[in-house]
Formats: sequence, structure tokens, C-alpha cells
Amino acid sequence: MIVAGTLSRYFGRRFLLTTLTVFGSILLLIILIDFIELARKADDARNISTLTLAQISLYRVPQIAERILPFCILIATMSCYLSLSRGLELVVARAAGMSAWQFLAPAVILALLIGAFATTVYNPVSATLHERAKHLEADAFGRNSPALQDSGAFWLRQRGEDGQSIIGAANTRNQGMSLSGVTVFTFDAENRFKDRIEAREAELEPGAWRLSEARIYSLSAPVRVEASYSLSTTLTAAQVRESLSTPETVPFWQLPAYIESARSAGVSSAGYRQQYYKLLAQPFLLAAMVLLAAAVSLRFFRFGGVQRMVLSGVVAGFLLYVLSKVTEDLSRAEVMHPATAAWLPVLVGGFTGLLALLHQEDG
Repeated sequence: MIVAGTLSRYFGRRFLLTTLTVFGSILLLIILIDFIELARKADDARNISTLTLAQISLYRVPQIAERILPFCILIATMSCYLSLSRGLELVVARAAGMSAWQFLAPAVILALLIGAFATTVYNPVSATLHERAKHLEADAFGRNSPALQDSGAFWLRQRGEDGQSIIGAANTRNQGMSLSGVTVFTFDAENRFKDRIEAREAELEPGAWRLSEARIYSLSAPVRVEASYSLSTTLTAAQVRESLSTPETVPFWQLPAYIESARSAGVSSAGYRQQYYKLLAQPFLLAAMVLLAAAVSLRFFRFGGVQRMVLSGVVAGFLLYVLSKVTEDLSRAEVMHPATAAWLPVLVGGFTGLLALLHQEDG
């Protein structure tokens, strides 16, 4: 019992160290690539300090890295147990009376804890940093930011007291409550084009959009510039969030409030519900990745075929990722219930890895 406990702690430390190494390496690689790409796009803009570019990159990369966390667990598990197998440490563990389930248990438990930490702590921090990155981008690049153009413009059709209008924005912040790089096309009550408005920023207020540094181009009057311009709207905050915000940018602890707000306003909350259930299922998805990776990494090196097994594990992880994206899209289209969409990849990955291990270990 003492030997088994000592080996379990040892395997747990090895798995945790490998996971941190893999995640840290991928995170640094993403930061480097993102910084180089951001610096290249900033060449045509006005002088922007390297420190500002590095800060923008550091703030927005954590959310990108969050999406690849399951793959980090998959790679870390395969790397950890293949290394243990190569060093014959798994042979020693089996000789000491430990089964595969005993030296897999620490990795599964740690994956659950990592997933819980990622959902409750890392996700809110990454979402907050991503919003700060948007603020820095808007201040540094302005409305013509080449860094923002790749993400595509956001367009919204609305109705106000004077008629309909179409609002376009290069970037959104605060879940759509703040816009930058704003272009507005206004129409009269008979849907005839009236004005085009260019503004640096727009803030949603009760019953109106407040446009800053607005230039108004009219067919019947000279161009006029106004420091502040009010554009009437019937849109509510919940409707704007549903149209312009992305659920991934909402911190986990705020998602229930957003879901309730959307439901009270009578707009769809499918995206927020799907994101909420996805984050709830994340710890179990990471545990499923451990089982899936263990099924292809516990083979002894002397048996051969290790490369083929590793390749099959990577392919299985990729197929699981495709399944999760398909179910996510179906959920947001309200074809599949969000809870089903979030838990289906977990069940498929977990049972696949579990059945493969049962076949290998117990026949």
C-alpha cells in the first residue's frame, strides 16, 4: 500500500510537470507568433511601441490557449506515459502490484482539478484580459486598425424614432455595448437613404447610441462634424449582446446572468447556454482526454508499433474536436440541446478510451 501510494504521487507529479511544460511551451509559441503577426500588421500604422504590442499579445493569447487545453492534456498524457514506458518505470510499477487503473488514477484526478481551475479561475481571467486587449487595440490602432480588419466587421440593423439604420463596427467591446470604427447608414421612414455617419466610437445608452467624433455625410447638406451625436434606437442591451457579442468573451461566473437577461428580453440565449454547459463539462472532457491518450500510450516499447499508436491517438483527439465543434454549431442553431452538445463529446471520448483500456488490460 505504501509503495502504491508513493508511485501514485510520483506518477501524478510527472503528469502535472509534463502538462505544465506542454501548455507553457504552446503558450509561448502562440505569443511569439501572435506578436510577430501583430508587429507586421502594425508597420503601416502610426508609431506604436513594442511594449504596447507585447501587452496586446499577452492579453489576448490566454483565451486562444484556453481552446487548445484539451489537446495539451492529450499530448501531455501521451508524452508522460510513453516516457515512463520507455524508462521501464511502468514495468516496475506493474511488478510492484499496481494495475494500469492505479497509475492512471492520479492523471485523471489531476485532469479534473485542472479542468475545474480552468473553468472557475482561468476562464474569467482570460475573458477579462481579452476585453483589455480590445481596448488597447482600439486606442493604439484606431478605427483603421489592420489588426482588427482580419476579424471582419460587425453589422447590425436597427430601428429608431427617425427610421431604420445599419450600424457597422470594426471592433466591439463590453459585449457589444461599446463599438469602435463605427459606420452608420441611416434611412428615413420610407426606407430611403438619408445620411452616412462615420464615428470613432459608439456607446449604447438607454434609447440611443452615443457617437463620439462623428462626421455626418448627407445628400442635401455639407459635411458636418460633431463631437457627440445621438442616434436613437429601440434595441435593448440584451439584444445588442446577442447580436454583437461572442459567448467565449463572457466570464464563466457571469454567464447565468447573461442567460437570464437574454431570456427576459425574449432573445435567444442558445450561445450563452452552450458556453455555460461546455465550461461545466470541461473538467470531464480533460479526464476523457487522459483515458483516450492512455489507451494509446501504455503499450510497451518492445512490442513495437508505438508510432502507429501515437498517430491513432492524435487522430482520435482530432475527431473528438471535430465532434465537439459540430455539436456546438448544432446547439447554437438550436437544433440540439446545449447540455447534450456539451456532454456528448465527453461521453464519446471517455467511453472510447475506457473500452480500449479495458480491452488492453482485462481482455
